[in-house]
Amino acid sequence: MNQYKTLQIIQKNPDSRVIHLNLNRPNHRNALSLDFFTEFPHALASLDQNPNVNVIILAGSGDHFCSGIDLTAFNSITSQSRSGDRGRASEQFRREIKLLQDAITAIERCRKPVIASIQGGCIGGGVDLITACDIRFCCEGSFFSVKEVDLGIVADLGTLKRLPGIVGFGNAMELALTGRRFSSREAKEFGLVSRVFGSKEDLEEGVRLVAEGIAAKSPLAVTGTKSVLLRSRDMNMEQALDYVATWNTAMLISDDLKEAITAQSQKRKAVFAKL
Repeated sequence: MNQYKTLQIIQKNPDSRVIHLNLNRPNHRNALSLDFFTEFPHALASLDQNPNVNVIILAGSGDHFCSGIDLTAFNSITSQSRSGDRGRASEQFRREIKLLQDAITAIERCRKPVIASIQGGCIGGGVDLITACDIRFCCEGSFFSVKEVDLGIVADLGTLKRLPGIVGFGNAMELALTGRRFSSREAKEFGLVSRVFGSKEDLEEGVRLVAEGIAAKSPLAVTGTKSVLLRSRDMNMEQALDYVATWNTAMLISDDLKEAITAQSQKRKAVFAKL
């Protein structure tokens, strides 16, 4: 039985180490409610610790990926700062924002790769989600918007930090200041998504094949690659090289390395232990 109000965890193939984590409020275009911000990091942490999970596919139920933060949830949070001591209300409001940010950052904390499979609209908080993901794919007809400026707020869940590193500073500035809607084709040109599929069905199959391919690789190598890339993002070259050297000092001499070399010499598929 699904234990979440806003999410759905699906294992489509019992023999697969790929798990689908779906935003599951299709009647609300998967808008992010307050429950989501509690449930999402919990779900990711449980999948991260599950040795039978190697890759997570993040998608949206229904016709859209995510329409952003549920405005009723936003109103609930902001209403707390409208009365009482202004300093204390503002301090509490800041803590609420930090909790929302932390829920999105849970994607990066998760050791397992998270692949965003995007159909329909990906708006506001949806962009926060996908920019934290490790790989992003969409289908034709998908559309995107960094919408917060049109709501009179500054995007504060991670987009303004993560998006420039993905699409370039100039493109990020233009998209964030205009709040305009942009297409799957533009998203591919910007580098926001790696590939655009012709249909939702093609997207699902294409993402599955990529996820299964990653899931078949050494889990030590995959989790290490994600960790090093994320940590290196804010390091200079010397620091980044030192970090990966330290990582490999601890992890390189493993059974996975031996199995990979043996499998290649025997021209067979490598079989790695669970992590």
